Amino acid sequence: MIQRNEANLHKNWQKELANVVTCPKTLLEMVGLSSQVHEKDIKARSLFPVRVPVPFIKKMRYGDINDPLLLQVMPRHQEFIEKTGFSNDPLEEQDNTQTGLLHKYKSRVLVMFKTGCAVNCRYCFRRHFPYQENQLNKRSLLDALEYIQSDNNINEVILSGGDPLMAKDDAISWFMDELEKLPQIKRMRIHSRLPVVIPARITNELCQRLADSPLKIVFINHINHANEIDDDFKSAMQQLKKAGVTLLNQAVILKEVNDSSSAQIALSEALFDADILPYYLYLLDKVAGASHFDIAEQQARKIMADMLIALPGFLVPKLVREIGGQQSKTPIDLKLI
Repeated sequence: MIQRNEANLHKNWQKELANVVTCPKTLLEMVGLSSQVHEKDIKARSLFPVRVPVPFIKKMRYGDINDPLLLQVMPRHQEFIEKTGFSNDPLEEQDNTQTGLLHKYKSRVLVMFKTGCAVNCRYCFRRHFPYQENQLNKRSLLDALEYIQSDNNINEVILSGGDPLMAKDDAISWFMDELEKLPQIKRMRIHSRLPVVIPARITNELCQRLADSPLKIVFINHINHANEIDDDFKSAMQQLKKAGVTLLNQAVILKEVNDSSSAQIALSEALFDADILPYYLYLLDKVAGASHFDIAEQQARKIMADMLIALPGFLVPKLVREIGGQQSKTPIDLKLI
């Protein structure tokens, strides 16, 4: 494994986390746009706070209000539109009986390991989630582990949130120590957007701990556009790969961001260049405030049909929708094109 100054790197990712941009006017100025022109959009920050790390901002095209990365994080006046079928809890998660834990699928359980995020994506299906009521401390994490141990059907634990990599490496290591004591657990999955917005988060310490685990470790990135993938991110993925981690990606089709076959084909190719396999491509979860990102299901099918022609099968993600209350993802039938 390539050795670096771990102490300095650890400070760097935490410094980046502490210096995220939370003011939409500042965000616009950093990419060369006038905040006065977008006053109506800026008001939407009241609906969902702005959080954008500087490394992610640096990937945006200067002076382009339609940059696909900027559109994912910049508040827009369309968020005030109330549209039928869109709700605060599209996946029916907010009545969970176990604090910080979701058990929707028979063999997998999701732990909201950290309820904060490094970046606030405007289309986030949990933008209205009551994170304050689902924060986990060591005592509640032990309760979650007890719940997991009590159900032999569970063989996989998913660390999610928020973003689980908002936790420090020693907190993740402690939880893995406890999880590895449960004989029925085969896999641990980490769902995180942090490496693509702050690549320095992938530390030697974290990679070594993942490499040392007897569990199969799967890392699910959340990348929607090829422009999010740069050399720093690729280096972070190489560290995880050397640690024996399986690297996958899930994306969401977003209007005006990546709703074309060319954008999706470029994303799949860029992912594979970074040693990541496409996993899921989601239709938008119908969360209140994000209806302007939605596209017609028929358009998504057409995009997938083009991808099947242009790409080898291993670079074509599964097109799915998640429906609240269902016990699995719902595949989208491409035969209806």
